[in-house]
Amino acid sequence: MDGKKLEILMTTVDLGSFSKASEVVGYTQSGLTHMMDALEKEIGFPLLKRTHMGIQLTKQGEQLMPAIREFLKANANLENQIQNIIEENEEVIRIAAYASIAMHWMPELLYRFKRICPDVNVDLRMVDDALEPFELLETGLTDVIFASKQNYSNCNWVPLYNEKMFAILPKDYPLNNAYFPLQKFENQEFLMPYGKFDIDVYAAFKPLNIKTKEKLTRVDDETLIRMVGRGLGISMMGELMIRGKRDDVICVPVSPTTIRELGMGTHIKKKETESIQKLKECMLELIQEKQ
Repeated sequence: MDGKKLEILMTTVDLGSFSKASEVVGYTQSGLTHMMDALEKEIGFPLLKRTHMGIQLTKQGEQLMPAIREFLKANANLENQIQNIIEENEEVIRIAAYASIAMHWMPELLYRFKRICPDVNVDLRMVDDALEPFELLETGLTDVIFASKQNYSNCNWVPLYNEKMFAILPKDYPLNNAYFPLQKFENQEFLMPYGKFDIDVYAAFKPLNIKTKEKLTRVDDETLIRMVGRGLGISMMGELMIRGKRDDVICVPVSPTTIRELGMGTHIKKKETESIQKLKECMLELIQEKQ
């Protein structure tokens, strides 16, 4: 028995009109009428009749309707179970990563992971806020994060890389050394990277009580670097944030050496799947090769 025809039968009876039903189910009126005629021939007796009140069930149709409803209910339950099984077999790992990490690490990581887990899909989400990956992890909207270490107790954290912090200076900046003393940021026009990156900047400045003439920006890393290049201020960023974007500026490590710890995290209360464990192993191998 064709469940689709029975569903359309129910719609036609509920609306009391072939024309109204055709608008709902997406068939022409003639096509729908032909389908109902075919259903009646298949069953062996009329199901519908035309009255002054519209389309109604025949006596035989009314007798059959409870069984039709049960059939459609069972059919819908079967389809739902089939879809659930399909979804279980189609595993998806959701990843949230900083833009800099996504750009420099994710392509190689996903290439390696795909070779050992070809049937697992990866949904990569690039974020520009230092805390967003942890918030997504906490709310269950992502499975694995790649970020800088933050104070979140819900995260099972794996350190990956100590990223050095660099001073970003205009090309004509009078630089006497191959490094930039943190104290020289004092009272300078400072372009603060967007997306709560100020957490890492303040962590470097606080021990030395450094105060800058801070200018909050709401632009991406590359635009901020171009702003420095035009003499609008100086800034400080992590190594990955400036990689490949140094043409217009001078980038030197700050002194004393300042780092931010990059790593990957999963929710501490959620059991890691075998695929997630393999993803983490791929990442650790990749980082080991880079060092």
